[in-house]
Amino acid sequence: MSAKTRQDFSAVAVIGMDIGKDVFHLVGFSSDGSLVLRQKIKRMAFVATFQTLPPCIVGMEACLSAHFVSRTLRGMGFEPRIIPAIYVKPFNKGQKNDYNDAEAALRPNLRTVSEKSQDQLDLQALHRVRSRLVSRRTATINQIRAFLIEQGITIRKGLRAVRNSLLSLLDARQDEISPRMRHIILDLHDDWMRLDARIEAVSGEIEGIGQSEAHCRALRTIPGVGPIISTALVAAVGKGEAFESGRDMAAWVGLVPRQYSTGGRTTLGRISKRGSRYLRTLLIQAAKIILMRPHNWPGLSFGAWLAEADLRMHRNKLAVALANKLTRIAWAVLRYGRGFDARRDPVAEAL
Repeated sequence: MSAKTRQDFSAVAVIGMDIGKDVFHLVGFSSDGSLVLRQKIKRMAFVATFQTLPPCIVGMEACLSAHFVSRTLRGMGFEPRIIPAIYVKPFNKGQKNDYNDAEAALRPNLRTVSEKSQDQLDLQALHRVRSRLVSRRTATINQIRAFLIEQGITIRKGLRAVRNSLLSLLDARQDEISPRMRHIILDLHDDWMRLDARIEAVSGEIEGIGQSEAHCRALRTIPGVGPIISTALVAAVGKGEAFESGRDMAAWVGLVPRQYSTGGRTTLGRISKRGSRYLRTLLIQAAKIILMRPHNWPGLSFGAWLAEADLRMHRNKLAVALANKLTRIAWAVLRYGRGFDARRDPVAEAL
């Protein structure tokens, strides 16, 4: 390495990095904004390359392995910043390439993603596995329904209806269904049972974590929030430190109206649906469960608001509004370490 190269590296104040599967692209700037580094490195040379650079800010797009890279850089004395992908694209100039992606990560005043711990990544992986298994189970059940409809047989809606009547229906309609089709449907039923067993095992592991983790136990004091939602929230946001308020967290989940305002006019539309679709779905499901039990509303601190809103809002709109409220409550529980509607909560004291 020449003396000039060493001098350029020592002047690096900010680095933008585009993370690829095998190759990383680096773009470095000095404190006065001049370009001093533009390099492509192999993943295996990542640590050795950064050992030659001075500690500085390193911006990178949120993607696979971004949290691992961030933790590694922090351990080496750098200041990593993970930028949401949605904030990177608008700053690309000209054609897309990895160097432009890296430069986009250096833009000022961008919100960053909080770095996830290994425990959060493990919990997030469990939820993704469970979500995939549930999706495959739904696809299997739908395929069974489709094959039965082709034979002129319909079953009422719902997983439970198929589970309770499928085998007896096949026995009762033996003369109408060919032996080969019967064999195909029974094989699909076996696939369904195996998926059920896997989903139950993964759900049990998630519930075990929810019982042992203090923040998950605190979240479960919120109405409608059980082990799945509580662990999903902790896996996604940790203690909620990335958000200044519950409103910011609700906006991140995508439970606020989409805004298109111009000329002094504020125009609000449907919800933005930004952030985690999985988390948003779970929170709306929790809200719908609460709405199904109006006799429990008077016992909730927001029961009066809910009863009044029920008179003027469509049920779907009310479910989203309630999911927004549950999200804001969840942020407060995580940040302040107190159970919901509890002045003295043993869960809070354990945090």
